[in-house]
Amino acid sequence: MPTPASPRSPARVLVTGAFGNIGSHAVRALREAGHAVRALSHTPARDERAFGRLEPALREGIEVVRGDVRDRAAMDAAVRDVDCVVHLAYVIPPPAYERPAEARSTNVEGTRTLLAAMAAAPRPPRLLFASTLDVYGIAAAPPPRRVGDPLQATDEYSGHKIACEQMVAESGLSAVIFRFADVPPIAIRGPHPMMFRLPLAQRIEMIHPADAGLAVARAVASEEVWGKTLNIGGGPRCQLVYRDYLAAFLDAMGIGMLPSAAFSTEPYCTDWLDSEESQRLLGYQRHGFEDVVRQTAALLGWRAPLARALRPVVRWSILRLSPYQSSRR
Repeated sequence: MPTPASPRSPARVLVTGAFGNIGSHAVRALREAGHAVRALSHTPARDERAFGRLEPALREGIEVVRGDVRDRAAMDAAVRDVDCVVHLAYVIPPPAYERPAEARSTNVEGTRTLLAAMAAAPRPPRLLFASTLDVYGIAAAPPPRRVGDPLQATDEYSGHKIACEQMVAESGLSAVIFRFADVPPIAIRGPHPMMFRLPLAQRIEMIHPADAGLAVARAVASEEVWGKTLNIGGGPRCQLVYRDYLAAFLDAMGIGMLPSAAFSTEPYCTDWLDSEESQRLLGYQRHGFEDVVRQTAALLGWRAPLARALRPVVRWSILRLSPYQSSRR
C-alpha cells in the first residue's frame, strides 16, 4: 500500500464543495490558519461570487479548479500533491429529494470516484468526510445521539451518507468522519414544503456555519482526530425543539409562528448530539443559536418593515406549501 502523505504545517488541502454553505466557511478558516487551499468548483457563477467575498490576502492562497467529483481524470488531477481532502461536495435536501438520480450519482458514485483517485495517489492524502446526524435515524432512546449508536437510513440522502461512510471505512485511507448537526446558512431563504415535515416537538441541534468551518480547519492540523468518527454540533446553546427553532426565525423576520396544524406529527431524524469529544479535540463551539438568528435577521435590512407590513400575505403564501394544513381541515 502507498505511504500516506505526512502532515504539513501549513498543509495543502483540497476542498470539494468549496463554496457551499460549510465549504465557504471551511475555506476561510483554512486560509486564516495559513493552509493552502485547492478549491474544487462545479458551479462557476455562484462560486465566483463566493470567492469574490473573501479578502484579497485570503484569495491569494486559493487555487480554484473546475471539475466534477464523478470525473476520475479530474479527481486524479485534483488530489495531486495535496496533504488532505475535505469532501463536502454533496447534493443535500431538498434538492436531493427533487433530483434523486443526480443526488445518488454525485453523492455515492462521486465519493467512490474521489476515494479511488486518493488511494491511487503516490502518497495518498488524508480524508475528512462530511456526514450528517441524519444517519442515526428516528431516535429510539433519550438524547444525546452518540457515535456508537446504530445507524438507520430514513430516506435516500441518509442512505447515501451511510453507504459513503462504509466506503470510507473500507478505503484504507487515513480518515475522519464528521457527522454534522443542522448547519443553517446565514442567508435569507425562501420557504419550502420541507419545513413542515418536522413535528414541532422534534429535538433539533444546529451549528453556526463558521463553527463548522473552524472544526474542519482545526481537524486538518490535528494529530488526534484521524481514524475517528465525531459528532459536530453547536453544543447546549444550540439544542432546541423545532417549535422554538422555527419561531425564533419567523419572529425575527416579522412573520410570526405558524399554526400547529400545518406541521407533521410523525417523528423525524434529527436530535441532540453528544459532541463532547469533538469539542475537546477541536474547540470549535463559539456561537449560540441566538447568534444565527440575529445575523440572519440583520440581512433583511430594508425588507424588514415590508415583511411586517405584508405579514398576512406572507403567512398565507407560506402556509400554502404545507401538505398537512388542508388535510386536517
